[in-house]
Amino acid sequence: MRLLCFILVLLPVLVAPAHAADRFDSTPRIAVISAYEPEWKAMKAAVAEPKLYSANGVEFVAGRLAGRDVVLFLSGISMVNAAMNSQLVLERFDVTGIVFSGIAGGVDPSLKVGDVVVAARWGQYLEAIFAREVDGKFQPPTWAKLPFPNYGMIFPQEVAVRSAKGGSERRFWFDVDAGMLAAARQIGTVEFKRCTAAQACLDHTPRLMVGGNGVSGEAFVDNAQFRQYVFKTFDAQVLDMESAAVATVAYANGVPFIAFRSLSDLAGGGGGANEIQTFLNLASDNSAAVVQRFLALWTPPR
Repeated sequence: MRLLCFILVLLPVLVAPAHAADRFDSTPRIAVISAYEPEWKAMKAAVAEPKLYSANGVEFVAGRLAGRDVVLFLSGISMVNAAMNSQLVLERFDVTGIVFSGIAGGVDPSLKVGDVVVAARWGQYLEAIFAREVDGKFQPPTWAKLPFPNYGMIFPQEVAVRSAKGGSERRFWFDVDAGMLAAARQIGTVEFKRCTAAQACLDHTPRLMVGGNGVSGEAFVDNAQFRQYVFKTFDAQVLDMESAAVATVAYANGVPFIAFRSLSDLAGGGGGANEIQTFLNLASDNSAAVVQRFLALWTPPR
């Protein structure tokens, strides 16, 4: 009897996580994520009633933005950073939705620098097999599934993901939240910037595109031929280095997700040198402007 009582007292200690993360506050918040410093600054300056928190070297700013309770943070560039820190915010805050705001490379030839794309779904296009070359041809392993055409030795693959639904499934595309996408379609006209602080000006007025496909991977793309391959193979409008990773985390946790990406460059499709250093701040500001309009329109499902 004494042994049974001891086990019953000890059991909660044994089953509790060894390093359970305490939440910073209990307020339901929309997580607004950026990957790159200019994107972060453009959004953080607009937060009212800011409160600062820190975990694992990541600074979180909780407050009010466009009338919503939010928590902003900088994920860092790359799929790994984006996935790791998206999971971190879910552990530290009561997150009702995830919104990614940032810059990207344009893939669709109809799009131009400064445009903002809100893709309806995201895929990890560099989750791939790098095949061996035999007699002048690239040959993937016999067991490999080939859902997409290859680019030389690169054969894109689906991703195995576990989620709150239980079990494991293989998939390529991760849809953004339908309610979020519907709200994005209601944004309407936005007054986008055309000129940088240094007076480098676009020869066109940027526009908002809602829908289509986005792809993400661990590469900064500045190659016209590869850009054409991505557009043709995935019917993609935009590519970046984070959004599909965040979409996967959101899917696994059952949290609504959407990403807003403003084109800082054309991923190698421009006529001269890559444009990112010239237009990254302009693109960041344009994305931030759309996100704030979106936040005022979308109501978290609580």
